[in-house]
Amino acid sequence: MKDHLESSIFGDHEDLVEDEPVTEGGHDLEPRSVADPGHDSSLDSSLDSSHDSLGGPATDARPAPPLSRRELREQELAGRRRRGRRDRSEAARVPRGKPPVWRRILVILVALAVIGGGVAVAYKGLRPVVESVLESNDYPGPGTGEIRVTIQPGAGGSAIAQTLVDDDVVKSSKAFVEAANNDARSSSIQPGVYVMKRQMKAADALALLVDPKNRLVTRVVVPEGLWATEIYDRLSKASGIPVAQYEAAAKNVGELGLPPSAKGNIEGYLFPASYEFGPTATALDQLKQMVAESTKRLAALGIAPDRMERVVTVASLIEGEAKTAEDQGKVARVIENRLAKKMPLGLDSTVNYIFKKRGVPTQAMLDSTNPYNTRRVVGLPPGPISNPGDSALKAAAAPAAGPWLYFVTVDLDTGETKFATTYEEHQRYVAEFQKWCAANKGKC
Repeated sequence: MKDHLESSIFGDHEDLVEDEPVTEGGHDLEPRSVADPGHDSSLDSSLDSSHDSLGGPATDARPAPPLSRRELREQELAGRRRRGRRDRSEAARVPRGKPPVWRRILVILVALAVIGGGVAVAYKGLRPVVESVLESNDYPGPGTGEIRVTIQPGAGGSAIAQTLVDDDVVKSSKAFVEAANNDARSSSIQPGVYVMKRQMKAADALALLVDPKNRLVTRVVVPEGLWATEIYDRLSKASGIPVAQYEAAAKNVGELGLPPSAKGNIEGYLFPASYEFGPTATALDQLKQMVAESTKRLAALGIAPDRMERVVTVASLIEGEAKTAEDQGKVARVIENRLAKKMPLGLDSTVNYIFKKRGVPTQAMLDSTNPYNTRRVVGLPPGPISNPGDSALKAAAAPAAGPWLYFVTVDLDTGETKFATTYEEHQRYVAEFQKWCAANKGKC
């Protein structure tokens, strides 16, 4: 078994059969057996004797005995092993041939692909980081196009910045906040709608917002004592909405927010103030805002909804008769005193409301049988005759203390008004007024 494995490992070989003869140089090298019957031992002796007689040494000159079959085989295998080791050693010293060109190119391409893929992944991952460091967080400006930006009430700097980013007005919240921190006016930004550009420089966007003139709003001032029809006209001129739309909105009782005691009549509840309406506010939106302001003021005075109509009506009479804020409480007391005595109020302002005409009523107007004519009808008129302001509402809710039953304005230019307790005293003040009218033709 050992001989077989060695021959298999170290090269080609022939399986040597033990009983086959081994030859070398064409001679039979196999030793003959001593018991071989064909072998003549006497001849061998004769040959040996002959050799000695020729002068050669008879014993020492004899040839070495031939190798056995096993010994020959072991020598052959040993030689093969030596040749195998020598061949491998020489092969290791001889450099191998270069690989084919196509194989080298393929290896290079694969290496480049691996490197390129790594670079691409690294670029994709690092690009946002690099750009965030190197790229500016602000637009250079001045911006393009036009966009309406709505700043909500109560919005702080961060909320405003986010609104501008969402509308692409500024590039980043950080840029706007930094600009705002460097400008003390940023705390005065008012809610509303602003016309701005897209991609503005943050400082430019801030400069636009801090100027209230840039707000896109409808501004209107409603003074005290106007009739509803006069207020519709003012609102229409400021907003461009036709008066007819305000008149129609005033009939939308379910949407106006009037107290139940008003019975659907909007007169008296359009609170006088300075208003700003957004660019999309409708006529109904504007009237609702004014009514809400009126009911809020009444509630602040402790007036319950079921009493609001009476208070507003009295306040509207005060607004129509008192020429100064100082006289309003006294006028309120005169109204309450006359109502308590069931005397006609005798107010020119209620007659003027019937005809929507300012000034001293004519005799024909005074003869009107309209229920608003307090010269003829006892008690309060059916409803408010104007839209009173805050001071008139306060006077109506808490009249001044006093016994007065009469009052008359003796100077229409200054508004000077005199109050009387008796009719005789009142007549003296009326004569004083008539004298003023005679001296100021066309004013009475």
